[in-house]
Amino acid sequence: MIMDYIQEYKRWLDNADAETVAELKAIENDANEIKERFYKNLEFGTAGLRGIIGAGSNRMNSYVVGQATQGLANQLIKTNPDADEISVAIAYDSRIKSDEFAKVSAAILAANGIKVYLFEELKPVPELSFTVRYKKTTAGIVITASHNPAKYNGYKVYGADGAQLNPELAAIVLDEIGKTDMFKDVKTCDFDKAVADGKIVMIGDDVESAYLDCAAAQSINSDLIREKGDSLTFVYTPFHGSGNKPVRKILKRMGFDNVVVVKEQELPDGRFPTVKSPNPENKEGFTLAIEYAKKCGADLIIGTDPDADRVGIIVKNKNGEYNTYTGNQVGAMLTEYILSSLKSRGELADDAYVVKTIVTTNLTKAICDNYGVEMKEVLTGFKFIGEKIKESEETGKGTYIFGFEESYGYLKGTYARDKDAVVATMLIAEMTLWCKENGSSLAEFMDSIYAKYGRYIEYVESVVMEGIDGSEKIAAIMDKLRTDTPTNIGGKAVTAVRDYKTSVRTEIKSGTTEEILLPKSNVIYLELEDGNNFIVRPSGTEPKIKLYCLLRGKDSAAAEDLLAKVKDDIKKIVAE
Repeated sequence: MIMDYIQEYKRWLDNADAETVAELKAIENDANEIKERFYKNLEFGTAGLRGIIGAGSNRMNSYVVGQATQGLANQLIKTNPDADEISVAIAYDSRIKSDEFAKVSAAILAANGIKVYLFEELKPVPELSFTVRYKKTTAGIVITASHNPAKYNGYKVYGADGAQLNPELAAIVLDEIGKTDMFKDVKTCDFDKAVADGKIVMIGDDVESAYLDCAAAQSINSDLIREKGDSLTFVYTPFHGSGNKPVRKILKRMGFDNVVVVKEQELPDGRFPTVKSPNPENKEGFTLAIEYAKKCGADLIIGTDPDADRVGIIVKNKNGEYNTYTGNQVGAMLTEYILSSLKSRGELADDAYVVKTIVTTNLTKAICDNYGVEMKEVLTGFKFIGEKIKESEETGKGTYIFGFEESYGYLKGTYARDKDAVVATMLIAEMTLWCKENGSSLAEFMDSIYAKYGRYIEYVESVVMEGIDGSEKIAAIMDKLRTDTPTNIGGKAVTAVRDYKTSVRTEIKSGTTEEILLPKSNVIYLELEDGNNFIVRPSGTEPKIKLYCLLRGKDSAAAEDLLAKVKDDIKKIVAE
């Protein structure tokens, strides 16, 4: 429902601080801008908050952050009435206002009688996830907008297990936020006094040392690194984010001494001045890194996003060209590398399992089947991978080995419950060294996987649809897919439809239905003939609709031809 945005605009003018009021008065003659900032409240979903920095109810600012934090405090107090102490760990990345929002959140929690553990400097998402578990806190917060452009910031909330807040608890927080007036109901206190009184405890290097111990334990061939690590030269860029220190520490600790860092992108800078977007999915951001790689002869380039939960790679092929590899491809390589290594040493548990999201490559299933490992499938969002780990811990059934999603996120081990670019960087470097010592390369390793399991190809079309009109168009596309489902995609017949919003899978030919045993989500999943799949869902963190192609062909030419046909259908879907 669209709010009375003019009334809300005036309310902010009457109640906000002088700096915020000045920003709002500067747009008083811009009706569209006022509407965009105030037509709704910035949505708190299962991923928390994410939005453009600025004044307004639909923007990221200290008032919106404060309201969310008070809502979280209310939820924590309500759901933990018998707890001796409720505590929250807080981390932040390099983004504009991240440190400010972290302090605002800490002061509000402290004012509500909740103990706070706040990092002294920027830290990556996985370290926060680890800290929640290490410190046994009730919840965690990370101030970040992940890989979004510089104008964005966000607010991620974590549960006591170290995973992002599950839908049930997120719903309670959302309800509490709705009851909270951001100008009247938010408690706060003096930050410095709260630190002096021990209500806010600053976290030093001891936690990071413990985290790096766990990270190092995820190595598959640590002896190989110690013996041959200095023979591998590669380029690393943190994209001005929080990965710089922990990534370099773990690489040095393991024995990778020849890591060339892109100096222009080394230091934290929320403006991200050297890239259009600090997203390791985009090759454009690696322009400087490729120049470095050419100068030093590196075969590999690794980049982590600002909160260091995602990692992207660039690999030199046999012709000396630098090519990108998708999250699906890297995930498939890591799965093959980890499972084959454990299997060869007799260390692969009989009840081992790997987890992937529903939009992640089906090549994972083929690899798991080859090694007799169960593959579990979950909804998009790494918290659902975390839930599977928690389930195993509680039931004593299943040994978690590895989990990943197509959006460049990977986790080996159970020390954390979110994707970890720090450990992933170490493992990718290790895998590259292993290939090199076996007279191969990452490019050849990927080719060997396709030769072994078949040519899988994946593609994601992310279409940005901002503002009110964009939201309405996304909703219209999803409605049409449900009410007028295509009979074929790319010339491949639709054989079944999974509607995760209704939790129903329908066979097209027979009309038979079955329940989908996963949480409800606004996702349409079209099963196509010959084992192909097409999935559409709105992004949970950005104003985008995302269309996923999970395809397979007898060879590269057939797979590429099918993808071209599917892309034509995608254009029709988003244009309607």
